[in-house]
Amino acid sequence: MSERSERTIDMVSGERRYRVVHRTTYRYELPMTDGYTVAHLLPRDTPRQRVAESVVNVMPEPSERDEHVDAFGNRVTQFGMHHPHDELVVEAVSTVHVDGPMPIDDAESWNDVAARVDRLRGDEAIDVGPFRARTRFVDINRVGAELAAIAYASFTPGRGITEAAADLCHQIYDEFKYDSTATDVSSPLADVLASRRGVCQDFAHLAAGCLRSIGLAARYVSGYIETAPPAGRDRLVGADASHAWCSIWTPSAGWIDFDPTNDHFPTRRHVTVAWGRDYADVTPVRGVVIGPSRAQTLDVAVDVVLV
Repeated sequence: MSERSERTIDMVSGERRYRVVHRTTYRYELPMTDGYTVAHLLPRDTPRQRVAESVVNVMPEPSERDEHVDAFGNRVTQFGMHHPHDELVVEAVSTVHVDGPMPIDDAESWNDVAARVDRLRGDEAIDVGPFRARTRFVDINRVGAELAAIAYASFTPGRGITEAAADLCHQIYDEFKYDSTATDVSSPLADVLASRRGVCQDFAHLAAGCLRSIGLAARYVSGYIETAPPAGRDRLVGADASHAWCSIWTPSAGWIDFDPTNDHFPTRRHVTVAWGRDYADVTPVRGVVIGPSRAQTLDVAVDVVLV
């Protein structure tokens, strides 16, 4: 997952065009005889993002392949490899146009929004309801009291929901340290709360958990963020990474993204791929292989280039 960048509030309007390459390589000490993979690597259109083109290349050629849209509207690639292979390369190449963010000024009380979420019915309840529940990585049953304590520091009675969300974003940024060695993709929120450390995936889960613990709807968003090399250093090709942030739902504004890793509302530097209840819904690449029980290696390279 991506490193924390220097805090930036970039509200400049205007479209940016990115070429994104996400390459995942598995190497096996001995050939595997079979395998099945599911990938969330194709960016989706949003109100502020247009996908010009995107494709997932698989090497060697898979035995079977399918693409579909899941229950959350994400583009999913599935394929099976039913012949011996000692390497598997999954490469997504996309060109995406991202607009500047629209001004957000939803001053409705968060208490009123939570009450509205409770009363949702029909299609709106189907769209919003799943993002209030406990999930594997957002276990509000186990650590709900701790999450609520963090949330209530920002969501004080009657406070406007956008202002409160911005404050929660800053609170997580200020009180939790980015540390790529502190967690892994399976770490529970309890570990993040205990160590006060983690990566963007953890902070997105943390923000979602805080919001859900007080009755609000929040979704986990996966994607990328354009990064810049340190001053005086060349940009390294393939050195970017996946990124994750959070969205909160309001009746008037819909879903509002915010990025607690970087303490800002996502800007035109953010490229959205997918969203779900947590990381498990939008894992970039996951799967199983059948073959000898021998060593394997994994390499991931991501490149986000302004074009």
